[in-house]
Amino acid sequence: MDTITAIVLGIVEGITEFIPVSSTGHMILASKLLGYNDQDPTMKTFEVVIQLGAILAIALVYWRRILDLLGIKKIDSGGHRMASGKKLNLLHVIIGIAPALIVAFFARDFIKSLFSASTVIWALVAGGVFMIFAEWFNKSKAKITAETIDDLSYKQVFLIGIYQILSVLWPGFSRSGSTIAGGMLSGASYKASADFSFLIAIPIMVAASGYEMLDSYQNLTKDTLGLFAIGFILAFVVAYVVVLAFMKLIQKIRLTHFAVYRFVLAVVFWLFIMR
Repeated sequence: MDTITAIVLGIVEGITEFIPVSSTGHMILASKLLGYNDQDPTMKTFEVVIQLGAILAIALVYWRRILDLLGIKKIDSGGHRMASGKKLNLLHVIIGIAPALIVAFFARDFIKSLFSASTVIWALVAGGVFMIFAEWFNKSKAKITAETIDDLSYKQVFLIGIYQILSVLWPGFSRSGSTIAGGMLSGASYKASADFSFLIAIPIMVAASGYEMLDSYQNLTKDTLGLFAIGFILAFVVAYVVVLAFMKLIQKIRLTHFAVYRFVLAVVFWLFIMR
């Protein structure tokens, strides 16, 4: 690995991790185009490290919400603790992440056996179709019962957790794509679904990255530390900017736009990797 590779992959991770376009597909494609084997042990460790950078970015975006969920009340200008007043609590998050964590824990080896370029291509297409359907259903058929993240019910977050399993069992389907679309199918607004998807990404990704790091921490050496640091910092900065931009432009960028992009990426994927 060289500096250019670390820069490119750090940027790719930051851009794609939290929007519904499949960071897995992008990392595989970028690695191949750069001439690297994405299954190389050092490369796998690098991917875990830059994922941690992206996690730190999302934690920074939602730091107030995280403190509130942990029961650490906000301080007003007079130095007094403020009452929370928010409906979303830690149990919502636990319910939302439990299904995927349970499946990932018991089916880890099976999931790894499914990982291939062809699997990712089909997941890009299927995930795109799923997102288009969810947006159509949300607009025309669903009764919106959760306009904001604080309006989400336990049933809705459980359904989001179930939909998240799609991304666990099907590499390339996109964790954010499955959860945002799942939220919209369960009666949550686009914004509420996206907010909850980003929030539960923190514990999900910390668990997944932490578990993977146990198997590959030995690749963090003096020779690789500098490149890993470059990727980590870039993934952090880019992910932070992308999430803020996404939430600001959420009414203009629909799931269908991301779905069309996924279809184009699937074609590019096939042309450069499968042929």
